[in-house]
Amino acid sequence: MLATTLAACETKVQAPVQPVQVPPVTEPPRPLPPPTADVEVEPAPPSGPVPPMQEGVRVAFLAPLSGPNAALGRALLDAAQLAVFEVGDDQLVLLPRDTRGTPEGAAAAAESVIAAGARLIVGPLFAADVPAVAARARPAGVSVLSFSNDLSVAGPGVFVMGVPPRAQIDRVISFARSRGLSRYAGLLPNNSYGAAVESALRAATERVGGQLTVIERYDPATTDASPVVRRLASYEARRANLQQQRRELEGREDEASKQALRRLEGIDTLGEVRFDSLVLPDFGDRLLSIAPLLPYYDIDPNRIRLLGTSLWDDMRVTREPALIGGWFAAPPPEAREPFNKRYREVYRREPPRLATIAYDATALAAVLARNEGGPDFSIEAITNPVGFAGMDGVFRLLPDGSIERALAVMEVQRARFRTISPAPETFEEQTQ
Repeated sequence: MLATTLAACETKVQAPVQPVQVPPVTEPPRPLPPPTADVEVEPAPPSGPVPPMQEGVRVAFLAPLSGPNAALGRALLDAAQLAVFEVGDDQLVLLPRDTRGTPEGAAAAAESVIAAGARLIVGPLFAADVPAVAARARPAGVSVLSFSNDLSVAGPGVFVMGVPPRAQIDRVISFARSRGLSRYAGLLPNNSYGAAVESALRAATERVGGQLTVIERYDPATTDASPVVRRLASYEARRANLQQQRRELEGREDEASKQALRRLEGIDTLGEVRFDSLVLPDFGDRLLSIAPLLPYYDIDPNRIRLLGTSLWDDMRVTREPALIGGWFAAPPPEAREPFNKRYREVYRREPPRLATIAYDATALAAVLARNEGGPDFSIEAITNPVGFAGMDGVFRLLPDGSIERALAVMEVQRARFRTISPAPETFEEQTQ
């Protein structure tokens, strides 16, 4: 298996990042049984089991390996093992631990791996677990590469590897502005994710010189968002305008008025909404239940551009007529597809969307572990300003714990997504 791996760029990049080629893997990695919080389990290389106390460069992997999220945690561990076998050398030892999906479990897992000599922690999965891990890791001088995209848990030595809403909104709004759109609205879930999107939307709108005309929020637990969509559409006022116009025309006998009255037949409202693009960042069943309400209340997707986030990366979206033609920002699919193919070949199942993040975090650890001068997990090495090329495209980690990612803009089409603005291949390219 010839794999492209995560690689550090040169200090001054004048050309696209060239990925490192790794030797073929003669035997695929085997999935491990789910580790428990109190049993140290290290991944077996293709040749056989590794003694639990094997010497080497130890990197911890924290994820929920039991409980309701065990299947996801196990899949992320499989992706991490794939990175170890493709990118790591014989000295890299992965220490998986079960966080049980709770802050208490994450704290116990962090204490366990630090006591076992871990030089770097990959994980945990949930933002709520990150502070518990950070509280143990910082005093020990161990950095954390969490899978979260919640920037509120980031800080010096504690990094988020997920794709933050801020980066996605900034990318899609910048692209929309370049296409002549300038009046934005938001239809957001009333939760912490919606708050993060709103903050990002306000900042992006101001940066591009646009106008944020309206924000509406809905309860994410609701089964009917109709009242909120009606408000967003100014439906009552626009319907009143139509009725008023009809009454005025009905009292006239001239031919022009009669023709105008005929043109009003078959429509429900009169007048335009206050925006030319609408940010709708939800996903799954909620997105698919809200989207059809937009044309029902006269928000015409043929006239109003719908904008989303990487949460739209779901083939069901391509089957919803109201979302056809919408744009969303996401990691470049061409970078991810080779990984997905290898994962399917090795594990005989589809990888979850977060698998590439687990792979990239572990691959980054492997690259730093095989540094020419010896393993280097320093903040300076992790925050190499030139960045790294991973399975989700080019990224770089910043000293404040946040992440920058080079994202593509995708368009929803029938039965597929089409890249309409490719992701930059270097950060130099992104800033030009």
